[in-house]
Amino acid sequence: MEGDSPLQLRVFDLNCWGIRYLSKRRQERVELIGDTLCQEGFDLVLLQEVWSEKDYSNLKVKLGGRYPFSHYFRSGVIGSGLCIFSKFPILDTLLYQYSLNGYPYMLQHGDWFCGKSVGLVIMKISGILFNVYITHLHAEYCREKDAYLPHRLVQAWELAQFIRHTSKAADVVLLGGDLNMHPEDVGIRLLRGWTGLRDAFAEAMRFEGCEDGCTLIPKNCFTDKAELLPFPLGIRIDYILYKAISSFVVKCKELKTTTGTAPGMDIPFSDHEAVMATLHIKRQGQAAGDTLGTAEPMMADVVTEARTEVGVGLRAAQRQRYSTGRMAVLALLLLLVQAAAALGTLVGLGTEQPFPKLSFSLLAFAAIGILLLATSLYLFHTMEVKMLQGTEEQMQMALRTLQE
Repeated sequence: MEGDSPLQLRVFDLNCWGIRYLSKRRQERVELIGDTLCQEGFDLVLLQEVWSEKDYSNLKVKLGGRYPFSHYFRSGVIGSGLCIFSKFPILDTLLYQYSLNGYPYMLQHGDWFCGKSVGLVIMKISGILFNVYITHLHAEYCREKDAYLPHRLVQAWELAQFIRHTSKAADVVLLGGDLNMHPEDVGIRLLRGWTGLRDAFAEAMRFEGCEDGCTLIPKNCFTDKAELLPFPLGIRIDYILYKAISSFVVKCKELKTTTGTAPGMDIPFSDHEAVMATLHIKRQGQAAGDTLGTAEPMMADVVTEARTEVGVGLRAAQRQRYSTGRMAVLALLLLLVQAAAALGTLVGLGTEQPFPKLSFSLLAFAAIGILLLATSLYLFHTMEVKMLQGTEEQMQMALRTLQE
């Protein structure tokens, strides 16, 4: 950055809807995304749901000339789906996997298998140290009965804590990704309040795209229209958030979203609309300091609201742990009864087998299966209880700090 002229940074963020082999016209859309990024002059590209490493490799080859630096964040069973392409050298990376991420037995949702995480990329651009974060939080699925809200709030809290504790040396912090929360949701208010991050849509001097900045819209041919019935304009769940920490100021000069089909094509990039921000970073006269939002009067109310929801999830997890533990104990008792009956027959205490051998064996196998399943679920919900308890205690400590 020469003199007082601001640094201009163009950022592209997109949830690619790249579920392996299942999402519609996936390979065609990956090619379309690659072609568009090659034509446009973005400086930084943040992509989510690139589950297939082959898709990432193809994009890396295609974009190598314009974006020579990239990183793919690996986690979970099928991968985090997070990757970054940059015109500028990447100095360091770090991945943090969220402690809670849904349930392994909810196969139709599959979030648990993704190992939802936040990735950090550190880079220096024109002498300015950037901490760039990319994430994808747990999906909502049902807003009226959101069983995953406590898990998403834990993720939002861990994301806020991760940003807060890893960004102290940075000049500028940038977060992009699919947060799966509406702008007014408690998780967004918690994240922004605790980190001091500013919303590019709310701060943009010029906006062009879907009304209210929505990134899931009914006119997109890939979206589930039934889920958007309560929201005729769509919903905004994809964000670019930013802040300056040291002696710099960041302004969003322009924000754009795509509006359905890609230019000249009959399909969009994804079921999500892309978000594109033009940020201007300029040095100011004196250091601004780390303007975290913890001093805001309303922050205590936000933390209290979030802690209440986490408490609801904690009690539900405790009930699940009790139910699965009881099921495991009953299965174990059944096995002990069967073992006693079999032992009695072997030592001659009974004149004949009280049950047919086939039925007896099938019942034993069923009891063993139930015991293994119930024990696994008991252990899972025990870990869930501990994670929720830990987050609730952290929030209580933060609340005491705010009140003091």
